[in-house]
Amino acid sequence: MKTWPLQSLTMEQAQNKQFRLVDIICRHFPGSDFLNAGDLGLVPGLNQPQMTQRVEAVLADFFAAPKAVLVQGAGTGAIRSGLAAVLRAGDTLLIHDAPLYPTTAVIAEQMGLLLVRADFNQLDEVARAIEQHRPQAALIQHTRQKIDDSYSLREVIACFNHYGLSSLTDDNYAVMKVENIGCECGATLSTFSCFKLFGPAGVGVVVGDENAVNAVRKSMYSGGSQIQGIQAMEALRGLVFAPVMHAVQAQVNDRLVAELQSGAIPQVKQAFIANAQSKVLLVEFHEPIAEKVLARAKKLGALPYPVGAESKYEIPPLFYRVSGTFLLSDPTLQQRMIRINPNRSGAQTVLRILQESCRLL
Repeated sequence: MKTWPLQSLTMEQAQNKQFRLVDIICRHFPGSDFLNAGDLGLVPGLNQPQMTQRVEAVLADFFAAPKAVLVQGAGTGAIRSGLAAVLRAGDTLLIHDAPLYPTTAVIAEQMGLLLVRADFNQLDEVARAIEQHRPQAALIQHTRQKIDDSYSLREVIACFNHYGLSSLTDDNYAVMKVENIGCECGATLSTFSCFKLFGPAGVGVVVGDENAVNAVRKSMYSGGSQIQGIQAMEALRGLVFAPVMHAVQAQVNDRLVAELQSGAIPQVKQAFIANAQSKVLLVEFHEPIAEKVLARAKKLGALPYPVGAESKYEIPPLFYRVSGTFLLSDPTLQQRMIRINPNRSGAQTVLRILQESCRLL
């Protein structure tokens, strides 16, 4: 089976990304300022906590964008806020011809959006859809929605920009794992969750075009809608550790593929890396034993379900069913394939659990 996973950062690239973020932090937080846990409330003149505003300035600088805003609701909240900033209820949204992520589908339904689909793997089809339907904006998921997705984020965004089409990228599962996110490739807005980057639950980021970000900020007048300074500082601290930790995880995945493809576990037919949606190891078995393997793995220490898909709480490896969007495209995968995310574990731990789970099956 052929897949086109996103190109992970090398360890050197990950370290450089961490170092650059810390350098930017130093410029925005002189002296002991960074040792502040964060403030609360609506500071006069800002209508938000001061530390939240300073963290947003760091994020904008780091992603080379005019502006950034922290929002409630994690990645889903970021997508909701971003779409509301570039669209009105009833507008037309161009999306990839693939199963839409469930929470994003709910947002589209709530806004009454007319969805137009085009295969983003075929740029000529994208162009035809824009010319024919004249959508008001486009949404593109940075990671893969189908196993055979191979589109280049930068090339698809360039197609949008050629027609002057506003675009929002769902960068969840890609931030700090790849070299550039959507806004760095020319998208109007990038959206993602800090929870997937070792930050606190419930905090999302919208970064990109100044007018669009200002529209998001305008919708957050009340104190209860604000990300407090304490949350903002925690999100920033988590972000610092994300690139290197994810680069280590990528190395573990590569080693696991090599071991499993060499026949280390007889029950495994093949193993490969895919973005489903986070970058994980997909293991296909010769026989339909996937559900039995998952039942055994959790008794051996594997996590049986995600918390936030690589949140700070997920330390042991995750042994889980193939993603819902992948199953929509091929329901038969449920019986013969599982996904494994090493999280913070090493290859030997994953191999031990998998081998013992497959024994006698």
